[in-house]
Amino acid sequence: MLKLSQFLLQKTSSLSFHSSRHNSTFNKVCSSIEEALSDIKDGQTILAGGFGLCGVPENLYKGIRQKGTKNLTIISNNAGVEDFGFGILIQNRQIKRAICSGIGENNELGRQYITGEIELEFVPQGTLAEKCRAGGAGIPAFYTPTGVGTIIEKGGFPIKFKKGGKEAEIVSEPRKKTVFNGKEYLLEPSFFGDVALIKAYKADTKGNLVFNKTAKNMNKDFATAAKIVIVEAEEIVEAGEIDPNDVHLPGVFVSKVVKGPQYERRIYTTPKRKASAAASSKSEAQLQREKIAERACKEIKNGMYINLGIGIPTLIPAMLPKEVEIELQSENGVLGVGEFPKTGEEDPDLVNAGKESITAIMGSSFFSSSESFGMIRGRHLDMTILGGMQVSASGDLANWIVPGNLVKGMGGAMDLVGSGTKVIVTMEHTAKGGEHKILKECSLPLTGKGVVDILVTEMATFEFINGEIILKEIEKGYSLDDIKKNMDVNSRLRMA
Repeated sequence: MLKLSQFLLQKTSSLSFHSSRHNSTFNKVCSSIEEALSDIKDGQTILAGGFGLCGVPENLYKGIRQKGTKNLTIISNNAGVEDFGFGILIQNRQIKRAICSGIGENNELGRQYITGEIELEFVPQGTLAEKCRAGGAGIPAFYTPTGVGTIIEKGGFPIKFKKGGKEAEIVSEPRKKTVFNGKEYLLEPSFFGDVALIKAYKADTKGNLVFNKTAKNMNKDFATAAKIVIVEAEEIVEAGEIDPNDVHLPGVFVSKVVKGPQYERRIYTTPKRKASAAASSKSEAQLQREKIAERACKEIKNGMYINLGIGIPTLIPAMLPKEVEIELQSENGVLGVGEFPKTGEEDPDLVNAGKESITAIMGSSFFSSSESFGMIRGRHLDMTILGGMQVSASGDLANWIVPGNLVKGMGGAMDLVGSGTKVIVTMEHTAKGGEHKILKECSLPLTGKGVVDILVTEMATFEFINGEIILKEIEKGYSLDDIKKNMDVNSRLRMA
């Protein structure tokens, strides 16, 4: 009789042989970008992975530009920059509609939008990722708390202006709202496109994929949500050379694989590293911002998982007491954000939500955008700290758009404040010229309704409880009269 070890060895050999025997049938490798893009046609809806310039299918974009395909609808997290990735298709007038959470630094897309040359539909970043994840899982729609009480719920946001840019020709549709366990949710239809363009770090001939660090971002979610999935990889290996435990996306989702001929792997933005200066040489605005960040630190407890927005919140980690240890989550797919890298050591595949190069700490983890926002909406984080343009007496927040100015998009802010996690807003008490930013009602379009828990300014700290604004603490150098005359909620302000 065969010993058990011999039996298992024979079975393993048999499985290996069976796999290799069918390898040619499942070989998805294309010989060129042109061959990979042979199914691209005018008028299609294309899902394109990447976050900023991280994990962007740059060679496939170049191939589409050269092919001249037009009237495309592109779904992407953002539009990057004008001369790279998504931007070259905007520049070449090949896009009919762009669907994204923000336009990034692509001012040409902004210009075409406000002059009525292109359709632009904004979707909150977490909702965008989930629309694709759900679509790829055969779920036609889902309910989310993101966007309740905002223009997302109400509809009417201009998607396309008439030529000249003053009157809307196409506007966003309102969302159906319902209540589960006392909380309001919006019904969001899922996405499923004609083609997905994906960037992978490594692929095998059967289409199994490995992504690198935060370059996983939207790529993994988008790869499940299209009829044809075209992958450009930095390296292609034979089937079996990737350990099954290391596969991030199985080949069943992938139609074609091609090796990119070359990679620019451009970095979106390098962190601004300013030499430390004496307090006497810092501007008043800089000192105020540091003062706000320092006060916000008092709300942070040891062992918290926290998401930090851009602007003032980025100052917080350097100001935390040494005994306070936290882990930072960045919604583009990393838990355990470290310090900025040294000059020359930046990794294009490792960025934060502001698209800045970062490092990872010991014990960090990387994941897809949909998993990141599932982490956020599922209230697995302890706190979100972000900036604001306006805050109302009832805790409404506006921080994503000033009508009439160049539109940048809401990014992940609506998802973060709608999650139910504790929300701290850090902002200057007044705008330039003394214009009030703390108001009875926000005059700017809302990011979230009744979502702010704590507001920290250079003058005071406020708490919001049951729709009331409560003055919790006055900063040194300011009086109650200073606070009252620099905000427009006096009749609704209550002392702690």
